[in-house]
Amino acid sequence: MKNYTRNLKTPLFLVILFLTSFAFGQSVATYNISVSTIWNVTDHTSVPGNAHWSDLIGATHSVPNEFVSLGMIATMGIKDVAEGGVNVEITKEIGDAITAGSADQLLQAGFNFGPEETALLTNTFVSEDFPYITLVSMVAPSPDWFIAVNSLNLRSGNPVINNGWKATFTMDVFVYDAGTDDGTNYGSSNSPNTPVAVSMINGFPINGNKMATITFTYVTSTLSLDAENTIENIKVFPNPTKGNVTVSNIQNLDLKTLEIYNVLGGLIKKQSLNSELDHIFLNLTNLNQGVYFLRLKSNSGGIKTQKLIIE
Repeated sequence: MKNYTRNLKTPLFLVILFLTSFAFGQSVATYNISVSTIWNVTDHTSVPGNAHWSDLIGATHSVPNEFVSLGMIATMGIKDVAEGGVNVEITKEIGDAITAGSADQLLQAGFNFGPEETALLTNTFVSEDFPYITLVSMVAPSPDWFIAVNSLNLRSGNPVINNGWKATFTMDVFVYDAGTDDGTNYGSSNSPNTPVAVSMINGFPINGNKMATITFTYVTSTLSLDAENTIENIKVFPNPTKGNVTVSNIQNLDLKTLEIYNVLGGLIKKQSLNSELDHIFLNLTNLNQGVYFLRLKSNSGGIKTQKLIIE
């Protein structure tokens, strides 16, 4: 039996890891996303006393089946999530995809401890360049089972409504076997196997029933505007830095805010901006050495996020 536990309750949050500059050259939508789990005796045979879920984790990406694919062998990241609710390897896989340009952000949110809980991702930006979303969470305890929303395309194909983005909708979420353990019940002893393909669990004990629903609440969207591409021309230097940073806005773009995040998605600094300034000077010498993310927002909806290294 594999069980996932947390020493501290994980707060609900959205981790944003843009490893390359991101601007609204294409249409961008904002969604509030909620995942509500379902676990009961009627549909799922039994409910263990320690039934719960690992942190919801995933990404937005540009092509389908970037992180998980039915009928294919699970990646090490999916294996670790499904067997133990461990997100270290999948976080690395998402980071590698971001670096390669096939994904643009990592998403993560926590569930409270229990069989029927809800995780929230609020104000989630989705770009037309990266319209697919994948989210996974371990069914805990279980041998190697996980719920998944895989490569869901949030584009509707109708540019007349919501600039081509899907309106608010809810869909069922089902359970998958990562194919890395031969256990047959929630509390089965560990039984590693030669990996087989990822598959939906249609038999005992889940019987093909849904174990969650996911709701995408459409908030707003922007139309593609060439003018927004100019936000890419804002320069941040030096980078790496010892702590003193200059943001060059020689085009006097109508900037609204500047934010600094750590790699866990924690907001370190937020500053309102005066669009008349052509240079913004930041003193970040109080921050520890490491990787941070500087995020600029314009009043017209543009966003640029820059990886920032403090030495």
